[in-house]
Amino acid sequence: ITEVLQNAVEEKGLFYAVDPASKGTCTIGGNLAENSGGPRAVKYGVTKDWVLNLQVVLADGQVIETGANTLKNSTGYNLTALMVGSEGTLGVITRATLKLLPLPKFSALMFVPFRNVSDACRTVSEIFLSGETPSALEFMESDAMVMTQEFTGNKEIRLDPDDEAYLLIEVDGANEEEIMPQCERILSVLELQSAGEVLFAQSSDEKDKLWFLRRRVGEAVKASSVYKEEDTVVPRARLPQLMSAVKSLGDEYGFRSICYGHAGDGNLHINILRDDLSEEMWAEVLPVAIRKLFTEVVALGGTLS
Repeated sequence: ITEVLQNAVEEKGLFYAVDPASKGTCTIGGNLAENSGGPRAVKYGVTKDWVLNLQVVLADGQVIETGANTLKNSTGYNLTALMVGSEGTLGVITRATLKLLPLPKFSALMFVPFRNVSDACRTVSEIFLSGETPSALEFMESDAMVMTQEFTGNKEIRLDPDDEAYLLIEVDGANEEEIMPQCERILSVLELQSAGEVLFAQSSDEKDKLWFLRRRVGEAVKASSVYKEEDTVVPRARLPQLMSAVKSLGDEYGFRSICYGHAGDGNLHINILRDDLSEEMWAEVLPVAIRKLFTEVVALGGTLS
């Protein structure tokens, strides 16, 4: 299990950077097969960026090593990158040599409300244009947060019913003195983008409560209704257009959606809820709307993630 590895290396002062939202249940093998990402992908990349070498059993039973256990390896084809994300279609991965970093010892977390979804989406690219690179930058529309609080019973974080969306912004580093200046620079961007009052979490307990809610959004959606989840990614600057397209299609086709995701790398999870839609709407009409959504994603320079 991914979190087991993270905890084991952390005890040695080391850091495995890949951090799927499902880290408590997903496995390293599954992460390799799917090239998993997660909240920290915005700064640290996805699974493929943290693999040095794989042992793979091919369809004919031959066992190969895809690379070398060295940081530089420019000999031959990059079979490691080919195998990661291949979903078992090219071979079965039986061993992996992963890269680790020194553990970032300090971090801070900001929970930022917005009255307008478009402002929240636009702020994502503005933070990066300012020269800052958070270790995580998550987007949740307000319905996602409300649903998760109801599902978990954890309502310690006060939500204003007038807010439409939230950003969860984390910064990390090896030195404590570098954390606050980075937060202050991000706060100056937030002020220019019509953000509301920022909840600033520095203690482990405060940070854990916020991350707990973010990581349970998927479960909360699953528990509320039969649903279809579409996973999309667009260039960060196009997030406002993507959100607008999702809601416009919802109005046109009569469905409700809950959106959240790893906004720092342009990834948006779009959960379409069954609610009381008829079987005809769900089985025949909704696929037409989803096809229009995918067409819009591609037109925005994105892809299906």
